[in-house]
Amino acid sequence: MNLRQIEVFRATMLAGSVTDAARLLHVSQPGISRMLGHIELQLGVRLFERNRGRLQPTPEAHALFAEVEQVYLGVNRIKERASALRAGGGQTLRVLASPSLVLELLPEAIASMVAAFPAARIHIESHLKRDMTRLLARGEADVGFSNLMVDHPPLVSEVVGRWTLSCVMPKGHRFEQAAHVSLAEVLGETLIAFAPDTPQGSFVDSALAEQLQTARSQIEVRSGQVACALVAAGCGIAVVDNLTARAWPSGKLSFRPIRRAPVHKIYRLRNPNFPSSALEDELVARFRREVESSPLRR
Repeated sequence: MNLRQIEVFRATMLAGSVTDAARLLHVSQPGISRMLGHIELQLGVRLFERNRGRLQPTPEAHALFAEVEQVYLGVNRIKERASALRAGGGQTLRVLASPSLVLELLPEAIASMVAAFPAARIHIESHLKRDMTRLLARGEADVGFSNLMVDHPPLVSEVVGRWTLSCVMPKGHRFEQAAHVSLAEVLGETLIAFAPDTPQGSFVDSALAEQLQTARSQIEVRSGQVACALVAAGCGIAVVDNLTARAWPSGKLSFRPIRRAPVHKIYRLRNPNFPSSALEDELVARFRREVESSPLRR
């Protein structure tokens, strides 16, 4: 499909009829009909069923439309980049980050960036590791910040910070009286568990196996934010990353460090096939400083 065919197909999907698609594109109705016929012939699949003057997209049309929308997203970003250059060279930075990093550390770094670079545009998206690596590998983002190690050629990584695990509890819990808690103490409470393949779940499961214990748990999650919400609702306590624990906005929670909890690394991810910009390097430097000055390190 060429770009004109993509445009006609998309307009038809959005408008729902040949007449409305023609009006949307300011062309004739027969021209739209001929183009749709050519597209179906070229692809070898039926894209629309005709029903009382309306077009009913087939499952194949819906599958194709999802890909077409990705193309339009890319085209719009090209237009934004060209517009920024035309307006005086404003730079655009596309940033991806793990969910726990967009709660406090990265926003603080970006807040200082926008003040220092008023012409810059920064696009931020929160993604899990799998989607982050895919977007960076395809050149659809400039830099990623991940709280998990990534081994995905051609991406390269460097350590820009560290995080560990904390115990999150409701306000007024007896653990608030201590500066730290032990994992043995945590395991004696009703626990919101994490899936075994997460750092939190692996840490707790290893301790349970070592001590021949069974967790008192009815609920399993994969997200620190979900765990904190459940703690706030009174479902128990949880072992979560200290990035999420510290940033949680509710006044219903407290958190305490866990003695001898493992320390994990925060990584900057980039694709070496695309040179880093000065704006990207500046954000990384500010992120490092934010981590260094954060109470998370103390």
